[in-house]
Amino acid sequence: MPSRPSVLYVSDLAYPARGRRYCDEDIYLTSKLRDTFDLAICHPEHAANLMAGFDTVVVRNSGPVIDYPKAYAHFREQAEATAQRVYNPLTGKADMAGKQYMIDLTGQGYPVIPTVDHPAHLDRLPQATEYVVKPKAGADSHGLEFVTHDELHDKTSGDVLIQPKIDFRYEVSFYFVDHDFQYALHAPDPAHRWELTHYDATTEDLEFARKFITWNNLGHGIQRVDACRTQDGNLLLVELEDLNPYLSLDRTSDRTREDFVKAMTSSIRRSLD
Repeated sequence: MPSRPSVLYVSDLAYPARGRRYCDEDIYLTSKLRDTFDLAICHPEHAANLMAGFDTVVVRNSGPVIDYPKAYAHFREQAEATAQRVYNPLTGKADMAGKQYMIDLTGQGYPVIPTVDHPAHLDRLPQATEYVVKPKAGADSHGLEFVTHDELHDKTSGDVLIQPKIDFRYEVSFYFVDHDFQYALHAPDPAHRWELTHYDATTEDLEFARKFITWNNLGHGIQRVDACRTQDGNLLLVELEDLNPYLSLDRTSDRTREDFVKAMTSSIRRSLD
């Protein structure tokens, strides 16, 4: 491995996130990573054409791939055909591969929001007065809608997720580099998902989160475990983001950000060995 490996850092700096500026996070991270790596930033639609000249491709705040599906498919094909290193590796089984994992994990008895993909399977869900329906290929709440039981009978394509609407106390996210926990943030008000504050994760919380990190079995990379705290105090998985999780580093302390950069830098270097 060269003393200064080269990194193609994939980001859509103009992605219009609601109420957030994803580009600020990537500007911060690249300003730190360039101390260790020779680094260039590119848009996700250009990654396939540029990556051959780099030791690894780091995919970060590149926006939902549903905005550029052909370019993403081409990138994956080219990376696999040329054995190009990608960080996170393209072997993720969670959001990186679509939302089917929520159905699979439901069937395997994991603590997730119960999920099916067809009204014929509603008997596998707890009864609810309202349901959440969202595309399997969705992201950032694209296409999400709330429907009644009767309205579900029109949702028969198999391309959607159907979940009971959960009355939860708050949402909480656990951030990992490789299999190592870094920090946790939570949204005390369910109506304001991205107004995040520090969260002191308990031993039980981390046991919950690590179930999904272990299940996904990524050798390297950054993952965010999103969960909701139900009214009875249990945690249920909302999402396992393993492609390009937004990190909300601006909501953490200076020490936490510094530690995260160190962990990410070490992880990228290990991924090149």
